[in-house]
Amino acid sequence: MQSFIDNFVNMRVRDVLDIIIVAIVLYRIYLLLKETRAEQLAKGIVTLLVLTKITEVMELYTINWILNGAMTVGAIALLIVFQPELRRALEYIGRGRFFVKSIAEIRGENLSNVVEEIVEATASLSRQKIGGLIVLERQTGLNEVAETGTRIDGSVSSALLINIFIPNTPLHDGAVIIKDDKIKAAACFLPLTDNSSLSKELGTRHRAALGISERSDCLAIIVSEESGAISIAENGTISRYLDSKTLRQILTDMYEPKNNKDSFLFKWRQVNDEEK
Repeated sequence: MQSFIDNFVNMRVRDVLDIIIVAIVLYRIYLLLKETRAEQLAKGIVTLLVLTKITEVMELYTINWILNGAMTVGAIALLIVFQPELRRALEYIGRGRFFVKSIAEIRGENLSNVVEEIVEATASLSRQKIGGLIVLERQTGLNEVAETGTRIDGSVSSALLINIFIPNTPLHDGAVIIKDDKIKAAACFLPLTDNSSLSKELGTRHRAALGISERSDCLAIIVSEESGAISIAENGTISRYLDSKTLRQILTDMYEPKNNKDSFLFKWRQVNDEEK
């Protein structure tokens, strides 16, 4: 403790500047990671580093050797798997935006209004048999998917959503990405599912919705262009033929979690399976 106090007293201005710069850099790296799927990976790496240090202190040499080996191999794998994210990060730094303060996302708004806007837009698209694909982002960032489309960054409204999916308009072909109460982007390209056991009735929109739900914790809403049927994809599974009331309850549970394992969507699937 005395050594720490002595070091603190003898701290120079350059030492303070050094600490401030490191803190800013770490904060900016955090902001970069939280907008991509690499956020979950970063948490895993931090956990491995902590476990490695713990096993070293406790002299658990075998476990420590395994963890060190995993970190060495993992570092090489990261450069290959996350090459696109690393390239975007370097481009971000090259544009001189690394130390620019980002605008904080507006949270805590009345999300029940967002639910109503989405439900109203989905119901209208369904009645008109206009195809639509809306992806609701959760914890896993979808910024890399949003970059494949056109940035919107506008408030969620049924009129805007309907206009986006009107046939023969510039943004109608692709998915809309929504984060909280904002439409992040439109006309986004989604990865298709590799599931070969899907029904032949499911088209590209349904396969794209399943594909993105397999790669993240998002919830995707699909409106069929042929039948107008409303479906939802989540965790690599699809629920079809929903009505507006069911959709509204599912979205309400998503935006306002009840900390209940048996969500409305889970219960609805159980009832639906029993009826089948």
